[in-house]
Amino acid sequence: MPQQVQGIIARSKGAPVEKVTVNVPDAGPGEAVVRVLTCGVCHTDLHYREGGIGDDYPYLLGHEAAGIVEQVGDDVRDLEPGDYVILNWRAVCGTCRACKRGRPWYCFNTFNATQKMTLEDGTELSAALGIGAFMDKTLVAAGQCTKVDPRARPAAAGLLGCGVMAGLGAAINTGNVTRGDSVAVIGCGGVGAAAIAGARLAGAGTIIAVDVDERKLAVARALGATEAVNARDADPVEAMQALTGGFGPDVVIDAVGRPETWKQAFYGRDLAGTVVLVGVPTPEMTLELPLLDVFGRGGSLKSSWYGDCLPDRDFPMLIDLYLQGRLPLDTFVTEEIGIDDVEEAFARMKSGDILRSVVIIDPTSPTELGGTSNSAAPGEVTA
Repeated sequence: MPQQVQGIIARSKGAPVEKVTVNVPDAGPGEAVVRVLTCGVCHTDLHYREGGIGDDYPYLLGHEAAGIVEQVGDDVRDLEPGDYVILNWRAVCGTCRACKRGRPWYCFNTFNATQKMTLEDGTELSAALGIGAFMDKTLVAAGQCTKVDPRARPAAAGLLGCGVMAGLGAAINTGNVTRGDSVAVIGCGGVGAAAIAGARLAGAGTIIAVDVDERKLAVARALGATEAVNARDADPVEAMQALTGGFGPDVVIDAVGRPETWKQAFYGRDLAGTVVLVGVPTPEMTLELPLLDVFGRGGSLKSSWYGDCLPDRDFPMLIDLYLQGRLPLDTFVTEEIGIDDVEEAFARMKSGDILRSVVIIDPTSPTELGGTSNSAAPGEVTA
């Protein structure tokens, strides 16, 4: 039978979020009902609330989630109740032109649940990124559930569902950072900090963190940055080049997403170096650049969508590294909050005080809830 749970919605542009009763249907064909354990508060949720993504209100917010599968549709074969999962917003279709070309991380037809969750009066809700996880249970497409080792702490594991994966993937997947490369990351919030961690994981030599906030630069150093540049005190282009023998980094990742920071990345990199844009611009932003500069510098200019990740491939691997103590996901969890604290978390996000606030919806561990795994990686979590 359909269930009623408490969830957080944005009813209109810019309005404070509300906690309301949400009707969650039973899982139909290709769907799953997931009991949510934790959900990170991401900038994307704030963009939904502020109308930066669309105007299909009311929005059911939350998407960086870990949980336990409670129910699956009759036709779902690779997922079952009790599975511990990270929710993703790239449930690949397998049939679009990207998937057929062997590039499913660019899937142009990702799946969401067919049924809609609703308010008590029947008003249909638009789930953020097809997930909507600031609530006790949510309905998603079965392909949005990625099974991982249940020993992974939910508050940390769930962050792979969006921001942390976007940053890690920008370095590892899109930027193709490899051993000995020099890398710079402009903007060291949650996504940029994850790009720093990704560059370190890939074996980069020089890793330069660029920001205007000394607190963020300190976190970047803790995550593997070898150099820190405060853009209030130094020109980022000159600083990046000075720290790389006058040449510029092999890869520069723009985790801010503004024309001025993209130009810093473009001109600061080495000749034939790579620029990766992972920060999300707003619709009114434009970029003007001499075409001769584009031709003359060569290299690659890339955008990174969701870190060009393939959840079924990347999430279990990254969780294994976390359990081995090689990927410090816990560092990204600045605070654990309740579901009534989402609006305050948005305010703290704007102030730059945190990497991530994580809503603890069910404090029970996955193993206590009967979570199962498709992974048998050894190791222990290290803070």
